[in-house]
Amino acid sequence: MELTPFLKSLLSTSGLSAYETPAAEIITATWQPLVDEIRRSKVGSLEALKRGTAKIEAGAQRPSILIAAHMDAIGMMVTRLQDGFLRVTQIGGVDARVLPGTPVTIHATGSGKTEELPGIVVQPVARLLPAALSDSPVPIDQLFIETGLLPKEVNAKIQIGDLVSYATEPVELTGETLAGHSLDNRASVAVLTIALDELQKKTHLWDVWTVATVQEEVTFGGAFTSAHSLRPALAIAIDVTFAKGPGASDWQTFPFGKGPTLGFGPNLHPFLFKKFEELAKTLEIPYQTEVMPRHSGTDAYAMQISAEGIPTMVIGIPLRYMHTPVEVVALKDIQRAGRLLAEFIAALESDFVEKIVWED
Repeated sequence: MELTPFLKSLLSTSGLSAYETPAAEIITATWQPLVDEIRRSKVGSLEALKRGTAKIEAGAQRPSILIAAHMDAIGMMVTRLQDGFLRVTQIGGVDARVLPGTPVTIHATGSGKTEELPGIVVQPVARLLPAALSDSPVPIDQLFIETGLLPKEVNAKIQIGDLVSYATEPVELTGETLAGHSLDNRASVAVLTIALDELQKKTHLWDVWTVATVQEEVTFGGAFTSAHSLRPALAIAIDVTFAKGPGASDWQTFPFGKGPTLGFGPNLHPFLFKKFEELAKTLEIPYQTEVMPRHSGTDAYAMQISAEGIPTMVIGIPLRYMHTPVEVVALKDIQRAGRLLAEFIAALESDFVEKIVWED
């Protein structure tokens, strides 16, 4: 597949948490030729099935694996119209320190239909801020969005509750890297897509559910509901993790462009970690072990504890400048993770579940 154009298309749309349809439409068009069925769940997650080849008795179900990556993005929502300017709050974990000067798109609904208006995040000069903030990063409730419209035009076009998404354009940097907003976690949607593309050339016994989940940044709602509905035998979450960068300590981050991370901790099954580690070594795919002493902060948390419990694993893509409009990822890490995932699925035996043991 053409990775960069697909990723750029995902980074050029909105799809904020609970409003993911713009991203879902792009993913649907790309996944449609690669799967046997595709649908939206009741909460909006995109669920795609690629059937396996294992023969099953009448009335029985083929074992299935769920691989999930969330497609929602962080952003903002209008809370107040003030003298022609917009006050906003965050959707998900927005880093307000980097917002001033950021171009945004206001998804305005005041005219009765959605109109995309350009804007820019601005902050008052220091002498007009509360004294306690004059030399500090300005919190989001002190920032404005400038549209260039007169107050009466703002009042006519924009309503409280309208969405605001980042409008930074994706940029190809040197060294096979890509910068843009929402790489958390559309980089991982690309991993799922590469895996599906690789599986076109392979046979696999298990059914494969690829799910682009909704609301991970706010509720994990997509992962909870899809895991409960689909009841897979195994679940794999693909998400981003912190890459080594300026001012980042080695023990909190992972090498950039040196392969995906394999999660290890109580949110993840040690048997699956061992199998992925063995496979990565066999395939000579570089990887790092990411210790997760609590729940992983990913869709894995939701999937592991759904229904009677699902053996779960996390694969991470090292990412710089997480939750900013200029996240950066190495394309090689995405490609390696996609290949590792496809090879794992292709190697699953019919009785794999019976072999799973929990080893402390």
